[in-house]
Amino acid sequence: MAGFTGTLLPLLLLLSAAAAAAASPAPSDAVSRFQEYLRIDTAQPAPDYAAAVAFLRDQAAAAGLEARTLEPAAGKPLLVLRWLGRRPSLPSILLNSHTDVVPSEPKKWEHAPFSAALDEASGRIYARGSQDMKCVGMQYLEAIRRLRDAGFVPDRNIYITFVPDEEIGGHEGVELFVTSKEFKEMNVGLVLDEGLASPGEEYRVFYAERSPWWLIIKAKGAPGHGAKLYDGSAMENLMKSVEAIRRFRTSQFDLVKSGEKSEGDVVSVNFAYLKAGTPTPTGFVMNLQPSEAEIGIDIRMPPNVHIEALERRLAEEWAPSSRNLTFEFKQKGTVFDNFGKPAMTLADSSNPWWPVFEEAVKRAGGKLSKPEIFPASTDARYFRQIGIPAFGFSPMANTPILLHDHNEFLSKDEYLKGIEIYKSIIKALATHKGDEVDEESRAEL
Repeated sequence: MAGFTGTLLPLLLLLSAAAAAAASPAPSDAVSRFQEYLRIDTAQPAPDYAAAVAFLRDQAAAAGLEARTLEPAAGKPLLVLRWLGRRPSLPSILLNSHTDVVPSEPKKWEHAPFSAALDEASGRIYARGSQDMKCVGMQYLEAIRRLRDAGFVPDRNIYITFVPDEEIGGHEGVELFVTSKEFKEMNVGLVLDEGLASPGEEYRVFYAERSPWWLIIKAKGAPGHGAKLYDGSAMENLMKSVEAIRRFRTSQFDLVKSGEKSEGDVVSVNFAYLKAGTPTPTGFVMNLQPSEAEIGIDIRMPPNVHIEALERRLAEEWAPSSRNLTFEFKQKGTVFDNFGKPAMTLADSSNPWWPVFEEAVKRAGGKLSKPEIFPASTDARYFRQIGIPAFGFSPMANTPILLHDHNEFLSKDEYLKGIEIYKSIIKALATHKGDEVDEESRAEL
């Protein structure tokens, strides 16, 4: 009898280990699926959306999720996945990511941008979209795979959306989607969208973002000989504006450099182009002062900035009509939601979602840094504008910020850690009771 027990125990241990391995997908499988998604060329201006959606639908089927494809704009597929909850009348959770990526310059990369090359020595996966933001979309799906394999069933509906055109403004993607009947029927209570990598140990989370103001200033003046000195030339008028704008930019940048404010808290101003002069086949006419000149400026506005003060500065100092200057906005995004309030999601205990999110990250072994305003723009702004709370979050610690940069990469280990972080977040949000009394609860009462 003793001999039988001695033989059986190792066998039981082996069977138990095999069962555990079967229940938890192998890390290499998750990494391979991530690489497969990265290899689909969805770079603007000609993203292969069809291939991306076909791949993602296969992944959804493997994870046991319902799928449907919408087209808010022709040729721009938007994939909606659903994990049905036990109490579907509760406000749902929406996990959003975009399928398109920005263009790249392959000759300036160590590995081809769509090769998804894994450097075995460093563990880095090089690819356009590895940080922005194909990692997050796949982490959603991998986390749900693991939760389903463990037998977890959410209380709330969980939606996962893969949307087009974020990198060119989202105007034919999420901006149209949030006005649709399909979106309204989803009854979304909270949205998670993209964030940024963090070079340190803490994960970054964003509760608002800066709106783009793309400004063009034009100057006019009398043309003149290149040797003539006179007041009010187009170039002189414009250069006075450039100097005034540069001083303002410096004052804002100094607040960031000193650590007094983070990048998302200040108004950023960057010169995009300068257009002037009379062109020739080999360059420009050098002895002619031009009668027109213009500059393009990329301004990013935080939601807590004094809008009227900046508009007054623009009209009186940057482009006053008294200096023969005019200005127009190529784009002027709002910093307010549809209710006239700054488009921000509260990141404190007054927001019932925040403590749940924060605790879920902590439970998975992560730590959040102080909530920030995202320095650029994401699709999250369209959800905040209609009053739905949204957080930007990409679990990438110990990682340089390389979105839109050459040699964009994410380490294999950070990617896999992110899956566990999302597993904890999804589980916590999906079972959060909140203050809602849903129809199923009423029926039970």
